[in-house]
Amino acid sequence: TQVISGSMDYTVKVWNLETGEEQFTLTGHSRSVNAVAVTADGTRVISGSDDKTVKVWNLETGEEIATFIGDGNFHSCAVAPDGLKIIAGDAGGMVHFLKLENQGA
Repeated sequence: TQVISGSMDYTVKVWNLETGEEQFTLTGHSRSVNAVAVTADGTRVISGSDDKTVKVWNLETGEEIATFIGDGNFHSCAVAPDGLKIIAGDAGGMVHFLKLENQGA
């Protein structure tokens, strides 16, 4: 079982829940990571950052799959139950609905 965390050091970390050990680190943001979400099938991680981006990562390989650029810092994100849409909220109060293509998972 894994737990995902966003950090002020601009990274997303993947942890082993049973051992408490860090499994790996996802790098690519240029500011603090404020929000993370995982797709229902557990294959992808979504991260929202103060760098005004929402990134999609392959949880098995750690590869960055996609980047969405917004107008404000992202403070929340979620994945729709169908796994095809990302909902992300920015600091300006805007809610963004992003289509998640079935790539890289």
